[in-house]
Amino acid sequence: MSGNQWGPPPGQQYPPQQPPAPWQGPPQGPPPYQGPPQGPPYQGPPQGPPYQGPPGQPFHGQGFGPGQPQFGWGAPPGGPRPPKKSRGGLIALFVILGVVIVGVVGLQIASHVLKHNGDPSYAEPTTTSSYSPTPEPSTEPSGQPSTTIQPTTRPTVRPTTQAPRPTTSRQTTTSTPKTNPGPTDSDLVARNKLYKAGAMKSVNCKESKSRQSTAAGARANYKNLLGCLNKAWSPLIAKAGSKNRSPSVLTFSGTVESPCGSHSDTGPPFYCGTNDTIYMNLTQDVGNYNKYSQSYSKVWARMWMLHQFAHEYGHHVQSMTGMLAAYSRIRYERATYAQELQDSRRLELQASCFSDIFIGANRRSYPVTGQSLVQWRWLIANTIDPAHDHGAPAIHNYWALRGWNGRNPNACNTWTASAANTQ
Repeated sequence: MSGNQWGPPPGQQYPPQQPPAPWQGPPQGPPPYQGPPQGPPYQGPPQGPPYQGPPGQPFHGQGFGPGQPQFGWGAPPGGPRPPKKSRGGLIALFVILGVVIVGVVGLQIASHVLKHNGDPSYAEPTTTSSYSPTPEPSTEPSGQPSTTIQPTTRPTVRPTTQAPRPTTSRQTTTSTPKTNPGPTDSDLVARNKLYKAGAMKSVNCKESKSRQSTAAGARANYKNLLGCLNKAWSPLIAKAGSKNRSPSVLTFSGTVESPCGSHSDTGPPFYCGTNDTIYMNLTQDVGNYNKYSQSYSKVWARMWMLHQFAHEYGHHVQSMTGMLAAYSRIRYERATYAQELQDSRRLELQASCFSDIFIGANRRSYPVTGQSLVQWRWLIANTIDPAHDHGAPAIHNYWALRGWNGRNPNACNTWTASAANTQ
């Protein structure tokens, strides 16, 4: 979620009508840190039900992105295995030889198999290790069925002893196929294929003729920008090996409920990775345009909306290329809140850089010239970051201009930048 306010910070005058001072290059060192962010201390990883899809948190310094899977290390399916039972018991075989009785011709041999405790209920002992006897003979290791002692009416003839059959030992060699573990989370953010996709070409995007003085006018602008951004980013997403998909766009005034939580129109717009949706704040966009009568103020409001929408689409680009989920997992494992804030700033500064790749590539057709350029340059250099999770004004200005001038995702790799350039 974009937590930056691209409008005038509290206590400053409204956007100037004159161009700001020329760009002096990247900032020299980090701006002074004003102390820890105001708000409740970090309470550890989020508590909640197991992962059910990608749950998600909007990106405003209060969540962990698309959610964290919960892994259980409990007993295997079906519960613990019972301990093995030892098979004891002495099987005694009593063979009673028949006697010749006068008047009776023949020989009777009786065979009885008894358990060591004298219980004759098990007439045919098995050679398996099951917990209960089986009525069928089991298979011996040789592949032949095991023999059992059966009653017979004639003497058993012992077979002549034969030489054992030669057995051929076959050793089966099994090879474990090598699996590609895929890119690590660090690879996804720092060495993503998107950085090699090349420069963005202009898609001849033009600003909507509708003005955001009404909700209908603002929605017309969102629809126009969505089509331009989809068209501009699609070739680069494909070169990165990902499938391009258009996000949904929802507008809200008052309070909006989303899979990423409940949010008020007193805050900025946001992107929710759970449902691939950009939530645009109509109250702010229409209010900014109608608040002031000066023509240059209305230009500022239009540039504010342009940058905000393209910034949230930048988060969608991160989602499609795997960066957003990787960021979530990286941040989840951080040991300190300061490290989490550093990760959040890298994510947000990159989204702004992606935003200005698009704006820079279409600067002539939109156009972003004259007073529009003045107001765009002012707003990217005058952001506010009260939670210290989006980047200081000078740092934001640095990354925004990298996107504007480079028009290439490789200019937006905040994940390999020094800490001084991501403050």
